[in-house]
Amino acid sequence: MDAIWLTGAEWMAVLRVGLGLWWLESWRHKDKKGWFERGTGIAWAADVAAKHRWNTVRSGFDVVVAPRPRTMAYVVVYAELALGLGLVLGFLTPIALVGGLLLNLLYLVLMIHDWAEQGQNTMMALISLVALFGMSWQTWSLDSTLGFF
Repeated sequence: MDAIWLTGAEWMAVLRVGLGLWWLESWRHKDKKGWFERGTGIAWAADVAAKHRWNTVRSGFDVVVAPRPRTMAYVVVYAELALGLGLVLGFLTPIALVGGLLLNLLYLVLMIHDWAEQGQNTMMALISLVALFGMSWQTWSLDSTLGFF
């Protein structure tokens, strides 16, 4: 593979780190007090799910998320932090990429009517796939340093 300036593996690492920074920004800009103390994030998602065009999303939300809003708030917020750190540092990278892909797909399905969210989640999912199949942990990663994967 020919590449300009960096090697192909280094460009894969740049893509991985960029995706990690995107997850960290998603975590950073969240109003944690609102999410954890007032339940704003899950309440917003509940409102979106209640109006969703697919019954599966409405019923799935009611079964999985609605009974445990506080726990799910922590899961969402800290999942984004863990994904960001894992990708930036290149630690357990394939797991972070698959986890991020699944989270983006969940967001994509929940926000099926919102074009802005569709674009962001589609692009993040695509980057996850490219970084996963491009084995982006080969360079500039703790995984590479520690001999993982």
